[in-house]
Amino acid sequence: MTNLPDEASAVRVARAVLEARVAACVNRLAPCQSEYWWQGQLEQAQEWPLLIKTTQRQYAALEAVIRAEHPYDVPELVAWPLAAGLPAYLGWVRDETIGSGARP
Repeated sequence: MTNLPDEASAVRVARAVLEARVAACVNRLAPCQSEYWWQGQLEQAQEWPLLIKTTQRQYAALEAVIRAEHPYDVPELVAWPLAAGLPAYLGWVRDETIGSGARP
Protein backbone atom coordinates (compact mmCIF):
# COMPACT_ATOMS: atom_id res chain seq x y z
CA MET A 1 0.00 0.00 0.00
CA THR A 2 1.09 3.52 -0.72
CA ASN A 3 -0.59 6.93 -0.69
CA LEU A 4 -0.15 9.66 -3.29
CA PRO A 5 -0.76 13.41 -3.02
CA ASP A 6 -3.03 13.70 -6.06
CA GLU A 7 -4.92 11.67 -8.62
CA ALA A 8 -2.40 12.26 -11.41
CA SER A 9 0.43 10.87 -9.26
CA ALA A 10 -1.71 7.90 -8.26
CA VAL A 11 -2.46 7.11 -11.91
CA ARG A 12 1.22 7.49 -12.86
CA VAL A 13 2.54 5.25 -10.06
CA ALA A 14 -0.14 2.60 -10.65
CA ARG A 15 0.72 2.48 -14.35
CA ALA A 16 4.47 2.35 -13.64
CA VAL A 17 4.26 -0.67 -11.32
CA LEU A 18 1.96 -2.49 -13.73
CA GLU A 19 4.12 -1.77 -16.78
CA ALA A 20 7.20 -2.95 -14.84
CA ARG A 21 5.31 -6.23 -14.15
CA VAL A 22 6.06 -5.97 -10.43
CA ALA A 23 2.33 -5.99 -9.61
CA ALA A 24 -0.60 -7.93 -11.02
CA CYS A 25 -3.25 -5.42 -9.97
CA VAL A 26 -3.50 -1.97 -8.42
CA ASN A 27 -6.67 -0.66 -6.79
CA ARG A 28 -6.76 3.13 -6.88
CA LEU A 29 -9.06 4.01 -4.01
CA ALA A 30 -11.11 7.12 -3.37
CA PRO A 31 -9.21 10.00 -1.82
CA CYS A 32 -8.98 10.10 1.96
CA GLN A 33 -7.98 12.63 4.57
CA SER A 34 -4.63 11.85 6.17
CA GLU A 35 -3.28 13.40 9.34
CA TYR A 36 0.35 12.80 10.25
CA TRP A 37 3.53 14.15 11.76
CA TRP A 38 6.10 15.44 9.26
CA GLN A 39 9.29 17.25 10.20
CA GLY A 40 7.99 18.12 13.65
CA GLN A 41 4.67 19.51 12.42
CA LEU A 42 1.21 17.99 12.51
CA GLU A 43 0.01 17.91 8.88
CA GLN A 44 -3.28 17.22 7.13
CA ALA A 45 -3.65 16.31 3.47
CA GLN A 46 -5.92 14.61 1.00
CA GLU A 47 -4.26 11.49 -0.42
CA TRP A 48 -5.09 8.78 -2.96
CA PRO A 49 -4.38 5.25 -1.64
CA LEU A 50 -3.15 2.47 -3.88
CA LEU A 51 -3.56 -1.19 -2.91
CA ILE A 52 -0.96 -3.10 -4.89
CA LYS A 53 -1.13 -6.86 -5.42
CA THR A 54 2.27 -8.49 -5.78
CA THR A 55 4.37 -11.31 -4.36
CA GLN A 56 7.02 -11.34 -1.66
CA ARG A 57 9.53 -12.21 -4.36
CA GLN A 58 8.70 -9.00 -6.26
CA TYR A 59 8.64 -6.67 -3.24
CA ALA A 60 12.16 -5.25 -3.73
CA ALA A 61 11.49 -4.52 -7.41
CA LEU A 62 8.12 -2.96 -6.54
CA GLU A 63 9.77 -0.78 -3.91
CA ALA A 64 12.37 0.39 -6.43
CA VAL A 65 9.69 1.44 -8.93
CA ILE A 66 7.66 3.26 -6.28
CA ARG A 67 10.71 5.08 -4.92
CA ALA A 68 11.63 6.19 -8.44
CA GLU A 69 8.11 7.39 -9.32
CA HIS A 70 6.73 8.67 -6.00
CA PRO A 71 6.76 12.45 -5.43
CA TYR A 72 7.22 12.23 -1.62
CA ASP A 73 10.69 12.34 -0.05
CA VAL A 74 9.66 9.41 2.17
CA PRO A 75 6.77 7.57 0.53
CA GLU A 76 4.54 5.39 2.63
CA LEU A 77 5.11 1.85 1.45
CA VAL A 78 3.87 -0.95 3.65
CA ALA A 79 3.32 -4.65 3.02
CA TRP A 80 1.30 -7.12 5.01
CA PRO A 81 1.90 -10.86 5.13
CA LEU A 82 -0.77 -12.90 3.40
CA ALA A 83 -2.46 -15.41 5.69
CA ALA A 84 -4.66 -17.05 3.06
CA GLY A 85 -6.24 -16.51 -0.32
CA LEU A 86 -8.06 -18.20 -3.16
CA PRO A 87 -5.36 -20.39 -4.77
CA ALA A 88 -6.44 -19.49 -8.31
CA TYR A 89 -6.21 -15.76 -7.52
CA LEU A 90 -2.84 -16.10 -5.82
CA GLY A 91 -1.59 -18.10 -8.80
CA TRP A 92 -2.77 -15.34 -11.12
CA VAL A 93 -0.88 -12.70 -9.08
CA ARG A 94 2.26 -14.84 -9.19
CA ASP A 95 1.91 -15.51 -12.93
CA GLU A 96 1.28 -11.86 -13.81
CA THR A 97 4.25 -10.60 -11.84
CA ILE A 98 6.63 -12.92 -13.67
CA GLY A 99 5.21 -11.91 -17.02
CA SER A 100 3.57 -15.14 -18.17
CA GLY A 101 0.40 -13.31 -19.19
CA ALA A 102 -1.99 -15.80 -17.56
CA ARG A 103 -5.50 -14.51 -16.93
CA PRO A 104 -7.90 -15.37 -14.07
